[in-house]
Amino acid sequence: MGHVVIGMDPHKRSATIEIIDERQKVLSGGRFGTDRDGYRAMLAAGRKFKDHVWAVEGCNGIGRHIAQRLVADGEPVVDVPAKLSARARLFATGQGRKTDPVDAHSVALAGLHSPGLRVITADDATVALRLLADRRDELGVARTQTVNRLHRLLLELLPGGAKKFLSATQAKELLAAVRPRDIAGKTRRRLAAEMITELTRIDKRIKAADAELKQLVTATGSSLLTLHGIGPSGAARLLGDVGDIARFADKGRFASWNGSAPLDASSGDQNRHRLSRAGNRRINRTLHIMAIAALRSNTEGRAYYRRRLAAGKTTMEAMRCLKRRLSDVVYQQMRADARHLATGPGGHTGTTTGSSVAGSDPCTGSSEKSLPGPATTDPTPLPLASKPARSPASSRRPSITAGPQPLSSEVCLTTARTGAHSPGGNDTPLT
Repeated sequence: MGHVVIGMDPHKRSATIEIIDERQKVLSGGRFGTDRDGYRAMLAAGRKFKDHVWAVEGCNGIGRHIAQRLVADGEPVVDVPAKLSARARLFATGQGRKTDPVDAHSVALAGLHSPGLRVITADDATVALRLLADRRDELGVARTQTVNRLHRLLLELLPGGAKKFLSATQAKELLAAVRPRDIAGKTRRRLAAEMITELTRIDKRIKAADAELKQLVTATGSSLLTLHGIGPSGAARLLGDVGDIARFADKGRFASWNGSAPLDASSGDQNRHRLSRAGNRRINRTLHIMAIAALRSNTEGRAYYRRRLAAGKTTMEAMRCLKRRLSDVVYQQMRADARHLATGPGGHTGTTTGSSVAGSDPCTGSSEKSLPGPATTDPTPLPLASKPARSPASSRRPSITAGPQPLSSEVCLTTARTGAHSPGGNDTPLT
């Protein structure tokens, strides 16, 4: 018996499998429960074939629980993206109806004919970072909802309400000055006091979560916290969702994955690009926070943003350009961290002449420039997100009306066009 692929369409309480050989001949299949007895029966059905591999759809989603159980039992498992199995189902013969057996067959075909599928390994520290980052995001959402409810009550208790950015201590001081006499006002005050107590409790949890995330991120050896605009939550999100940065061949693929690279929408003689709404939106949000932080301080990122405005970009287009550059910065930093961890502090290989992987602000050579094409200077993109030097004259609010900057101050920013994975780069007009 040759190579065998076991395609699986997983669900919460059941899993449908189909076993095919290298000639696409269906050998077996069936529907099994995900409880202990059903899992053992499914595992026995797959182990009847010696040279086999499990192809599971959505190992980062609904298929995670069953994939991790298989890996724990020493089974080889690969992840089949849902889009890949949907494409196989689309070109399958027949009416293309979507059922569990049809989905399992599509997953098996995708696992058989798709090279380079991600091999699933046991959960490690990156999974813990992702779980804690999710919890931190939930706490942030809960705090925002609590503050919004508190604002609504304070608007009815105080003339003009409270200021926009309100802390629990400030809200408590405002509420102490309110002494309503009617039953409705007393009820509002009591509810506001309960929300202030809840807000204090959430703030304590957020502080504890940030401290735990910072400790875990530092333990991984990552230097993402040295980048301006990345806190413990953002660093944990990047490490948890990206995992192994080596799975991205270049910066363009990473930018396409996180949605910061524009999509080519050219037709005929018309050459245009449009905003990409695809990609990992959580990583895209982290890049957006980095961009906002860069605009609030005197950084190279703000200087680049102003140059884009002077070149005729709108504020939104300039922001997209900045996020695209920051994606390159994050990619280079994570690649540098990976090389540093692989080689140790005593030395490093594979870097450019002007690179210092062990440092927090490496200078990257032209062989690692953001966009393909000729470069006239030695680009050093990391200052875009490096910690800014505080100066009394620097403004904390972003300015969008600055004029052109001298060309001599432009560092690491080329105007070359991108390749297939990063159409239009940062300097292509977006619509």
